[in-house]
Amino acid sequence: MPNLDAILAVAFAGFVLSATPGPSMLYVLSRSVGQSRAAGYASALGLGLGGMLLAIATAFGLAALFRQFDWLMTGLRVLGSGYLVYLAVGLIRDSYVPIDLTPTDTPPMHQSFFQIVWQGIWVELLNPKTVLFFALFLPPFVDPTVTESALQFQLMVLGILVPLTAIPSDIAVAWLGSTVSKSVARNPGTRKALAWAGGLAIMFIAVNIHLSVI
Repeated sequence: MPNLDAILAVAFAGFVLSATPGPSMLYVLSRSVGQSRAAGYASALGLGLGGMLLAIATAFGLAALFRQFDWLMTGLRVLGSGYLVYLAVGLIRDSYVPIDLTPTDTPPMHQSFFQIVWQGIWVELLNPKTVLFFALFLPPFVDPTVTESALQFQLMVLGILVPLTAIPSDIAVAWLGSTVSKSVARNPGTRKALAWAGGLAIMFIAVNIHLSVI
């Protein structure tokens, strides 16, 4: 089982990333505004399930690689902390880019709840950035000295925790729908402030991996 510090760090970083406007949030929002609130819920659920499946697959694959190549854990720990800084800078940079939430004239294609869930799963599974995220984000938070099965379990628990922290914020976006889109569009200052706060928090987590400040 991962230690409490690792669980809290991963949960906090996952929540910050999911609560900051990005591709996943806009995907859910577009479904909610363009089709229905239920479609937004289905999209949020699909993305979450897809993320969990990727987390499990990544856990088993990484654990096997760590046992085969001892140096890989050290390398990924350094790359992982650097990747966290990259994500933090991206959050801040993207907050300065205007979001175009103008609805198109094309009527939305109505699908069933389960069709949209299935589509959301595949959107997440086929996203190479998500695979890269798990491969670089998780290793710094696990104990490499344990057995392979224990290592798999640590990676799997932490990996599943990430999409779990995203589902509540995505559901909130789906529920609020157009209200969220208007709020985001009309309050760029708030968006930038949240992005800076989240970005700096994630940078601190990246530094703490090496310095163990807390």
